[in-house]
Amino acid sequence: MYQDIRVINEMVQAESRFVEHLKTEIAKVIVGQDAMIDRLLIGLLSNGHILLEGVPGLAKTLTVKTLSDCIRVNFQRIQFTPDLLPADLIGTMIYHQKDGTFIPKKGPIFTNIVLADEINRAPAKVQSGLLEAMQERQVTIGETTYKLDEPFLVLATQNPIEQEGTYPLPEAQVDRFMLKIKISYPTRQEELQITDRMATGGQIAVNQIITPDDILKARSVVEQVYIDEKIKEYIVDIVFATREPQNYNLPDLAPMIEYGASPRASIYLHKAARAHAFLRRRGYVTPEDVKAIGLDILRHRVILSYEAEAEERTSEDIIKHIFDTIEVP
Repeated sequence: MYQDIRVINEMVQAESRFVEHLKTEIAKVIVGQDAMIDRLLIGLLSNGHILLEGVPGLAKTLTVKTLSDCIRVNFQRIQFTPDLLPADLIGTMIYHQKDGTFIPKKGPIFTNIVLADEINRAPAKVQSGLLEAMQERQVTIGETTYKLDEPFLVLATQNPIEQEGTYPLPEAQVDRFMLKIKISYPTRQEELQITDRMATGGQIAVNQIITPDDILKARSVVEQVYIDEKIKEYIVDIVFATREPQNYNLPDLAPMIEYGASPRASIYLHKAARAHAFLRRRGYVTPEDVKAIGLDILRHRVILSYEAEAEERTSEDIIKHIFDTIEVP
């Protein structure tokens, strides 16, 4: 066992060298936001989609664009609007008049990294067009199904404060996002740096330092990161505590939770904990890895009751309480 962990450690050390170079390139453009950049890399390494939530002007779009510029991948930014149609996203069949046949015209979803900007501004029909692509990594146009290239990642943004002209995302779609990241304001010192860097108006160039093959190779190493049986049980206990809090010494939470986290939460906690360990250049998962990413994986999966809303409790309060109560292995 120890021999295996030592081998995995060496593999992680070798394959994670690009992480610091990638962060250095991103830091040429983005000031601070280390937590957001870490989570974007976790999504990239775990093959999981990410929902970014924050007020306008916090560099959500710029960070995603900068990340894609550092990787030799195809990138598409799609501005979601109320008049967007599913065909604008996935494509459609075009009639070819010369020979009387229909040929597929693929939409912007056929790329590696999709930035779905202000995703909650598009109606349900468009959101449903994303579901197949996000879960099955394929798109159906007419009667033909097309596989999407790997890596394929949907990075979506939404504004939490402006609700006019927006549509709430269906729960089935929200659950397909591995992480929901809440973006906070920069510190005073960071804002001074942002002003100095961006006030000149010049465009800052970044270098492409990794390829899709590098990402796929890193993913194969992440999948081998060692996770102990006790930590697997710890992950399942956390998820089950959102469904059956009374069985985990949390009877006060039972009236607060309408629906607990789905099995996807257990799967994603498992995957993201491995990716977090990889970013820390470790070949094994610790409980701290689970705690570090737990809030981002669970906050959009725990549905609160009216009682919780009346008491002004948030899903984050509930999740923090669960992490504080469940015994750490």
